[in-house]
Amino acid sequence: MKRNVTITPKTRRTTRHARVRARVSGTATCPRLSVFRSHSAVVAQLINDDAKKTLAYVTSAKLKAEPVEGKSGKVAMSYLVGKALAELAVKQGITSAVFDRGGYAYHGRVAALADGARAGGLKF
Repeated sequence: MKRNVTITPKTRRTTRHARVRARVSGTATCPRLSVFRSHSAVVAQLINDDAKKTLAYVTSAKLKAEPVEGKSGKVAMSYLVGKALAELAVKQGITSAVFDRGGYAYHGRVAALADGARAGGLKF
């Protein structure tokens, strides 16, 4: 008998994200840096999973585009999101975080966001 199940890219990403979340958890001193990537924007959050609170939040939809050396387009915006999030974290006294790539490959916009966060002062 043939199964009537359609496996979409979204369900595959959700499965990968669940696998990552089983191992990654954030605390008040070392929060989880969560990444969500849509077609037009990138969202990054610092989350304290113990208290179930979002400590900082930045989206590329609200940032102004600036030139970034060696990057262009959405990748440059992702870098700026990571840098802005790291600056917010440093203001709150957070210097380290656990990176949660959200089921996405560590490549392109996700890697650029991580590089921006490192450039802003966060350590993973």
